[in-house]
Amino acid sequence: MTSVEPLKPLRTWSHLADKRRRPTEYEIVSTNLHYRQNNPDSPWELDPDIHMNKWYRQYCNDSPLQHDDWDAFRDPDQLVYRTYNILQDGQETHVRSILDQFSDREQDSVFSQEWVETLASHYAPARYVFHTVQMVSAYLSQMAPASTISNCTTFQAADSVRWLTHAAYRTAELAKSHDSVGFGENERQRWENDACWQGFRELMEKGLVAWDWAESFTFLNLVAKPAIEATVLGGLSTVAQQEGDVLMTLMCETQLRDAERHRRWSSALVEMALTQDGNLAVFNDWLDKWLPLADAAIDAYCHDLPEGSDLAQSAKKKVKDFHRQLGLG
Repeated sequence: MTSVEPLKPLRTWSHLADKRRRPTEYEIVSTNLHYRQNNPDSPWELDPDIHMNKWYRQYCNDSPLQHDDWDAFRDPDQLVYRTYNILQDGQETHVRSILDQFSDREQDSVFSQEWVETLASHYAPARYVFHTVQMVSAYLSQMAPASTISNCTTFQAADSVRWLTHAAYRTAELAKSHDSVGFGENERQRWENDACWQGFRELMEKGLVAWDWAESFTFLNLVAKPAIEATVLGGLSTVAQQEGDVLMTLMCETQLRDAERHRRWSSALVEMALTQDGNLAVFNDWLDKWLPLADAAIDAYCHDLPEGSDLAQSAKKKVKDFHRQLGLG
């Protein structure tokens, strides 16, 4: 009878064993978590012909954007749930602080009627566009081919909810100081009918049905979000400075700080994808599809703002400059 040598237990997870160092917290809790990628023919370990398996095969595994190892992607900020909450708890403390300070000063009572009307038309309905950003981010979290990508989109979705709640809170504050303007009452009607929002409404509603995970990422992180950030946050912040609305400027700055982090991981993902032959053409085809809608959305939103033409040109340039930095276009 021969003796069998007992197996030596691994000191870490097998996919991290070749690092020859202690894995980081980020590597332990973030990498190689999508077991649905183990069997491309049947992602969910059920009948390959059920609708869900067909969906993931078509819109994830068979995406025109391909890479040999999506699991090799790493978030440049290496955020995990614990560190994300620490980071954004500090952000929310800052936002609450500035909201309280300007409320104590009764800043809203000194705004001109024209600026109040602008906030009602161009800011209060923004919670609808922020919600669509959250919805697409959540879809990406479900469909991305690697857990390290899904983590980034999950945190992005959470940031979008924070932006939404900030807009809702300010809307409620403005309703108290300017109860005749319709704050908290007319935002859906404005979102669905006002000319300034129809470009973004068309862009976002069409983007919500971009089912391919990589096209959805291109639509949202490379086109729609940069356009929203350059106009609804950046453009409106510029006008707010001219109107003496320091609170709006500071709130937009905190949201743009989130956006900078979103761009870092998006840029890293594009850089990784471009190492694969053929992916540049895929990205550019999708940009050609979505950019005209984004340009039209920017023009419509900025049209009635002071110096709206200059704001629109600046916003469109920022979007295109971002693409050039990525080596796209």
